[in-house]
Amino acid sequence: MGSRSMEMDFEPLPMTPRSLAMTPRCLARRRLFPIGENKKQKVAPPGAGPRKNLELEVMEPGLKNDSPSLDTILVNYLDTLTQRVNFHLGYPVNICYDHYATLAPLLQFHLNNCGDPFLQNTVDFHSKDFEVAVLNWFAQLWEIEQDQYWGYVTNGGTEGNLHGILIGRELLPEGILYASKDSHYSVFKAARMYRMNSETINTSVNGEMNYSDLRAKLLQNKDKPAIINVTIGTTFKGAIDDVDVILETLKDCGYSQDRFYIHCDAALCGLMTPFINNMISFKKPIGSVTISGHKFLGCPMPCGVQITRKSYINNLSTNVEYIASVDATISGSRNGLTPIFLWYSLSAKGQIGLQKDVKKCLDNAKYLKDCLQQAGISVMLNDLSIIVVLERPRDHEFVRRWQLSCVKDMAHVIVMPGITREMLDNFISELVQQRKQWYRDGKAEAAEAPCVAEDIGAQNCACSYHKIDYISP
Repeated sequence: MGSRSMEMDFEPLPMTPRSLAMTPRCLARRRLFPIGENKKQKVAPPGAGPRKNLELEVMEPGLKNDSPSLDTILVNYLDTLTQRVNFHLGYPVNICYDHYATLAPLLQFHLNNCGDPFLQNTVDFHSKDFEVAVLNWFAQLWEIEQDQYWGYVTNGGTEGNLHGILIGRELLPEGILYASKDSHYSVFKAARMYRMNSETINTSVNGEMNYSDLRAKLLQNKDKPAIINVTIGTTFKGAIDDVDVILETLKDCGYSQDRFYIHCDAALCGLMTPFINNMISFKKPIGSVTISGHKFLGCPMPCGVQITRKSYINNLSTNVEYIASVDATISGSRNGLTPIFLWYSLSAKGQIGLQKDVKKCLDNAKYLKDCLQQAGISVMLNDLSIIVVLERPRDHEFVRRWQLSCVKDMAHVIVMPGITREMLDNFISELVQQRKQWYRDGKAEAAEAPCVAEDIGAQNCACSYHKIDYISP
């Protein structure tokens, strides 16, 4: 274990220009192995495969054994993660940020944002001032006045969905929850937790809500209010439900504004769409919006932002004498670090920087889609989306190597801000080479590429039956 005490292990680094410019690996190596300790570590070779689960146990201080030291385990783990960053394509997490060194000293404090973020409590170790600054920024982005909204920084998109749907349930206790089958699984989790009646709405082949099916089910249940989950960027295909069409459908079916509640799950796209159009706006009769802060913006721990109308929140608010505050959140105690990370990222990037990130990701997603098309691979890309859906690779090791998410015969790549053209080129090259072996050498279950027309549309399928000559515009 070494002779350093736990106090030394957690002593914050001095803030110097040199430390601020260091990479995560260098920062951790310097922290774990100060100058003078010549401990050489194994570094995974470039292109190393998926990491194996570590066979770890908690070690008792002072007992001598042959196990690696704590420092050795941590640095080897860090080396592995550093290598695997270059193969992270399948999940919507932005791991391209450089604020870890600047904000690292905050780890020496317990920061707990307990209760209402707009009310102070008796403990000073919180970051509610940063939290409110972040909420005000999003309120402006989604077009609602500061005195008209309420919100908080959540522990992730799921908590935002649980909160938004709970508000709808409290406002409309007899309401039926409507959500498309491509909605995030947390929406249906909320229905089970709250024992709500729900209707699953069919989707089009691109993943967007089928508005005809929504209309039919609204009319079937016209005697009950409607609580509708609108997905701004579905989990797997990146499809966007049209808020305006849904509002028009509600009107046509005879639902007045006091008989419906709309929650917008914009986990990934809530920070993107405002720079393309204003589909997310509280100027429309929507009830709540949530995003995931660790996705497009980037944060080293899961977090999210939830905003609703201030007039709705009294239905959830409870006075808690113990914390000298009012609480209307799901989790109560919340991570006080995440608002600071979000505030720092928003301040460092600004709207201009975010707009550049949006354009970069959209361009790179189209680049990937075009390259796969030209290689004769089935592929689909929705409008305003950075999720490229393709035929599922036939080799599990390939899927694990590139950390792809797969459903049925589909896989997808989510082109986040940290994904470069070089990474995409490496992925394409390897996929094309491997694919030749899978389908020409008979190593896959089928001798030919699968038909995925039912999953992504005949026009996007490149199987032998549907194959057409793709011409780039």
